[in-house]
Amino acid sequence: MAIPSAHVDTFAARGLPPIEMQPQFLFDRPELRYPDRLNCVTEFIDRHLREGRGGSVAILAPGGLTWTYADLAAEVNRIANVLTRELGLVPGNRVLLRAPNNPTMVAAYLAVIKAGGIVVATMPLLRAKELTEIVDKAEIGLALCDDRLMDELAKTGASSAFLKRIVGFAELSSLAAAVSPEFAPVDTVRDDVCLFGFTSGTTGKPKCTMHFHRDLLAICDAYSGNVLKPQATDRFIGSPPLAFTFGLGGLVLFPFRVGASTVLLEKASPGDLLPAIAEFKPTICFTAPTAYRAMIPALSEHNWRSLRKCVSAGEALPKATFDAWKAATGLELMDGIGATEMLHIFISAPEGEIRPGATGKPVPGYQAKVIGDHGEDLPPGTPGRLAVRGPTGCRYLADDRQAKYVLAGWNITGDTYMADADGYFWYQARNDDMIVSAGYNIAGPEVEAALLAHPAVAEAGVVGKPDPERGMIVQAYVVLKPDFPAVPAMAVELQVYVKAEIAPYKYPRAISFVDKLPRTETGKLQRFTLREIAKAEAASAEAASADDKNTAAKAAE
Repeated sequence: MAIPSAHVDTFAARGLPPIEMQPQFLFDRPELRYPDRLNCVTEFIDRHLREGRGGSVAILAPGGLTWTYADLAAEVNRIANVLTRELGLVPGNRVLLRAPNNPTMVAAYLAVIKAGGIVVATMPLLRAKELTEIVDKAEIGLALCDDRLMDELAKTGASSAFLKRIVGFAELSSLAAAVSPEFAPVDTVRDDVCLFGFTSGTTGKPKCTMHFHRDLLAICDAYSGNVLKPQATDRFIGSPPLAFTFGLGGLVLFPFRVGASTVLLEKASPGDLLPAIAEFKPTICFTAPTAYRAMIPALSEHNWRSLRKCVSAGEALPKATFDAWKAATGLELMDGIGATEMLHIFISAPEGEIRPGATGKPVPGYQAKVIGDHGEDLPPGTPGRLAVRGPTGCRYLADDRQAKYVLAGWNITGDTYMADADGYFWYQARNDDMIVSAGYNIAGPEVEAALLAHPAVAEAGVVGKPDPERGMIVQAYVVLKPDFPAVPAMAVELQVYVKAEIAPYKYPRAISFVDKLPRTETGKLQRFTLREIAKAEAASAEAASADDKNTAAKAAE
């Protein structure tokens, strides 16, 4: 018998895929069995107050800001009161959040969920076009926004038929100061949706993944509890935005599940992260392989020795980076693969079981296998499609692509893997057109569309080019219209143009002007051919660099 939902607004429930199109969910481990009625915020925050840990530090931030769990609980409750009393939120409503990683962002995130709403967190770099797609897809009526990021969202508000109210953080704080720090959590059920996570496929058309209250606890009790194994004395730090579920887990949910503390940085580039590590003395770090690689040369300039565990995800971890980090610090990077559809990491390895170069084994509570083109299980040592299932899984909001992601109860992640005889999984490549650059997923067709909007561009093809620093860079091959010169200044102009059209991190770091693009007889762009060209160009550049180094070495002898 179905347990009655607390949602008054039933939009999310109506957008769920049919049960037969959802993956099989596994709850056979005791730590993954949750009560029928559950508001997950009570487990992340209120439980610590009930058990006498209200005075423990929850959040630290630059400028000397420190919030205890009692401070955080009061702020969450005040914002929840503002949401439900002043802003008219009813359970099931979606609320867009737009802010860098800071304490108010976290408090607002948890307040929406505690009030029975659904969080839709967005990255600060997104432009109005991308924000409008999210707002319209999720039919969002209310947004909470850091005042410094208001411009692009205001453009969305002016054009969207759904977004009716945008509240800046300054106004939110003023409203919150006038209401009670007490709020009774909405009596949601474990299967009520509390989070929409947006991700882009290779078409650039946004997909919305839907996650329940139980899911937010499951990633803590499966991956964090069994693999990461943090303690209440740990202090977390990292770079991923909270709009990425990688950042949400690593910087909020995992520490709060065990009563630990987190350091929130609005700026967390490798150049910012190392000084922050020296200042705040965290014990657990979450960032991408490119960041670990970039930090190695500067380690001697900062005191990083408080770290005891370093988690790498967001892109494949090269063995060379693993080896270099271990040689420099003595710490083994804990690799892992996750997906927005799965909410967080589902293959990894705990300390003592790490094999350099391998992603790891299925996280306890999850199952994984490698399958062929027709869904058949492949033997060890054979590359194929990665399939996984566990306590979390893909539920797209009203999206035909659900049928592609879920096959016979298994989530098909879009990654090519190989499993060995010992059950370790080894990453091979992405099997779609996604470009993974410095931990960011970038859809080539979306960049192509931005380029094609420029008056000088006749055709554009965008692929990933291998890069030693970022894993991949966005490489664009552009055919210009007549009378437009193929000169370096034009490449710079196009880069600047794309940065203004879509999130800046998506811009093409390399642009090559060509006379024509490879196409099929039907006119379809052959991205495979472009990828091979880019790969050859990268190999040629690497060989030339090696020759230059050898020449310089001989000259020095």
